[in-house]
Amino acid sequence: MGHVRHLYVHLPFCAHRCGYCDFVTVVGRGEQHGSYVDALLGELDLERAVLADTVETVFLGGGTPTFTDAAELARLLDQLPAAEELTVEANPETVTPELARLLRSGGVNRVSLGAQSFQPHLLHVLERRATPDEVRRAVAILRDAGFDNVSLDLVYGIPGQSPADLDRDLAEALALEPEHLSCYELEAKPGTRFTHAHGDELERQAEAMEGYFEQVVDTLTDGGYRWYETANFCLAGSRARGRDLRARHNLGYWRASDYLGIGVGAVSTISGERRRNAPGLARYVAALAAGARPPSELEAIDHETSGREKLMLGLRLDEPLAIADVASALDRSALSRLISRGLVDVSTNGRGEEIRLTRRGRFLGGGVTAELMA
Repeated sequence: MGHVRHLYVHLPFCAHRCGYCDFVTVVGRGEQHGSYVDALLGELDLERAVLADTVETVFLGGGTPTFTDAAELARLLDQLPAAEELTVEANPETVTPELARLLRSGGVNRVSLGAQSFQPHLLHVLERRATPDEVRRAVAILRDAGFDNVSLDLVYGIPGQSPADLDRDLAEALALEPEHLSCYELEAKPGTRFTHAHGDELERQAEAMEGYFEQVVDTLTDGGYRWYETANFCLAGSRARGRDLRARHNLGYWRASDYLGIGVGAVSTISGERRRNAPGLARYVAALAAGARPPSELEAIDHETSGREKLMLGLRLDEPLAIADVASALDRSALSRLISRGLVDVSTNGRGEEIRLTRRGRFLGGGVTAELMA
C-alpha cells in the first residue's frame, strides 16, 4: 500500500453556474451522472495503490456534490475507502431529509453548506438559489439526521454589501451554531460575466476588504470560534466539547501533505509530482471507460518550490511552522525585519526554531508571506 491519507473526489454537476464561479462545473447532465461515477470509481481503482491502509480524510467537492443523482451518489459513497473524516459539500436547497439519511448511511460525518449570505439582495447578486430560510432549514434537517459537524461558507465583498449586511450575515450564521465557518473574500476572475456586470462595484469592495476581514475575525472570535486559518474558524474551548473541529482535510493541504484527487479537473500532489486532470468531461469519461488514466498535466515539484509552498500555506495557520522545513524559502534578513515590526514570532522547542505570524501579521497575511520569501 501507499502513504497518501487524503482523498479528494470532484463531482462537477450543478443546477446553475454562478457568475463568479471558476471551478470545473457542468450544468445539469443528469443522464451522465452514472457514467461519471463509473469513471470516478475506475480512476480510484487505478490509483488505489497510492492510498495508505488507513485513510484520514475524504472530501467530496464540486460543483454541487448533492446535486448528483441520489442513487449514483449513494453508489459512490458505498465504494469510497472508509475515512476518519468524510466531508460532502452541499447547497442548502438540495438538502432534504432523504438526502441527509443517504449521507449518514454512506458514512458522511461532516457537511459543508454553501450559504454565502443571508441577505436576499446579495444572494440575487451572487445568483444563488437558496433562500435564507432554506439555509436554516438545511441546518435543521442535518441536525435531525444526527450530524454534529456542520460547516457554513460565507462570502464577503459582494457587490452592494455594506458592513451592516456583513454584521447581519455573521449574526445569522452564529445563531445556527455551526461547528465550523469558512469566510472568504469574493474573488471574481477577470473576464467572467460577473466582472463585466459588477466591475466598478468590485473595485469599491476591494478597498473595503481589510475592514471586512477584521470585522469577520473580531465577530467570530468574540463568538467563541478559533481563528485557526486565514479564512477558517472552528468552535473551541468548552463549546467544542473536547473535539478538534478544524477541517482535517484542508489541514492536510495547508500542512503540505500528499493527497490524491480524482475526477475531472482534480489535482493530486504525490511524492514530488503534481498532476492536474484535464477539465473536459467527455474526455475524462471516455478515457476511464477504456481503462486508461484520464488526460492530465504533470509538474515536478523541486525542493525550492516545495519549500515556498510549505511556507506560503503553513503561515496561513495559527500553529507554528518548523523553520527547518522551509529554510530554503526563507529570507533571513526579511525575517529579522518583520520580527522587529511585530508581524512575525519565532520560538524554540525541542525540534528547533518555529515561526508564525502574529495577529497583526495575519491581517496583513499575503504581504508578510511574500516579504519572507527568499
